Amino acid sequence: MIERSISSRGVKASSTIMRVDLEISMDAQQNQYDAVNNPSGSFPLNIAENRLNWDMLKSKFKSICTQHDIDDWAMAYTEPSGAPQFKEAVADFYQNYISDGVAIDPKSLAISPGATGIVEMTAFILAEAGDTAAVPAPCYPVYRQDMENMAGVLRHDIITHHDLDKLHHGPLLDISHLDQAKQEIEANGSQLTMLIITSPDNPTGLIYSQKHLLEISEWCISNEVHLIVNEIYGLSLIDQTHEAIKADYQTDVSFHSFLEIMSDQQSDYLHHWYSFSKDFGISGFRVGVIHSHNEGLIKAFNNYNLSHSVSNHTQWMLMHMLQDRDFLDEYISTNQTKLTQSYVEVVHVCRKHSIPYIPPHGGLFIWIDLAPFLKEDSQASEMELWMDIFNETGILMTPGQGFGHTGFGKFRVVYPYISLINLKIAMGKLSHFFEAHALVK
Repeated sequence: MIERSISSRGVKASSTIMRVDLEISMDAQQNQYDAVNNPSGSFPLNIAENRLNWDMLKSKFKSICTQHDIDDWAMAYTEPSGAPQFKEAVADFYQNYISDGVAIDPKSLAISPGATGIVEMTAFILAEAGDTAAVPAPCYPVYRQDMENMAGVLRHDIITHHDLDKLHHGPLLDISHLDQAKQEIEANGSQLTMLIITSPDNPTGLIYSQKHLLEISEWCISNEVHLIVNEIYGLSLIDQTHEAIKADYQTDVSFHSFLEIMSDQQSDYLHHWYSFSKDFGISGFRVGVIHSHNEGLIKAFNNYNLSHSVSNHTQWMLMHMLQDRDFLDEYISTNQTKLTQSYVEVVHVCRKHSIPYIPPHGGLFIWIDLAPFLKEDSQASEMELWMDIFNETGILMTPGQGFGHTGFGKFRVVYPYISLINLKIAMGKLSHFFEAHALVK
């Protein structure tokens, strides 16, 4: 009956899950661990949300709403690509906190509901249906749906390595990988139109150097491929000097924004994504941003973005938050301290049980290899281990399926989704699991 009552697009949407852990994730979130009220509850460590600072943000938003009258522009239609007042605040925020002082023209920005809205609109405007966007694997699984559902843009995973230890010196994507990807995509009858890089990366937490990004930028410009660098985790950085983890970092890798390269190149083929959902832990506010010197892209956003507009009240509230430099300074510092503390708890368990992992430089997660615990080298065995861990410990991680890498047994662990106190309890349970299943190795 479903097939007869909705379109072919609707049938595909109704039968295609967004991500493999979606349904069980909803259950885990509704049954979260509480030492007093729900001691047998779950620990959802699979959703990339940072909930460590909500009390701080909640207090700030409350003060904004009580100390400021809502501006008149917030109740009326404004530019579909974002209110000019909000875009000015975002441009200043970029210059002061992300772009290393590079000035950003507010008119080069467009706003959509969350990173998902930005990805969808970018793919829709830059590429034709049937074109391909390449991503270095492993990579955020839901890029596939974000680009394909509405825009019809395909995803191609670029395999740069097979073993985790290859990544200890940083991302491996190079020009030979890009040349090969372009050839493979064209051999399949498609066109490489977009290359998407996330820095810090999801799920590895690795950062691309400026030299690395410049080499990739030059290749993309010369091949007329749109390079989009997603810096959604740009302020969620790990303190590499922390005593407990500094041995993992042989060289200090600092984050430097792609915005500087964009400013120097002034190319129609270079673009920048950001969202307030990760660094600020407000994914429910649904605010994503694109910056581009491509005037046609920004004009298209303004004409097509009406159905993707962000609430003016949300823009108004975030505008006031971004204008408070003292708050931002305190928040960013506090956030990075808490992220590092939580990360250390997970690393401790990995080291104790000799679990291979990639030391991240930023982001909200750690990419680990549990292949030794698999009964066999297969997707089915990976999913079985995933469920065994959840059923025995209540810990829900993100399985490797959908990230586009080779091999099985890789998992992403999100450490700031729960409090540090509860994370310590979760890691204790995970440690007991590894001890109980040690004979599987």
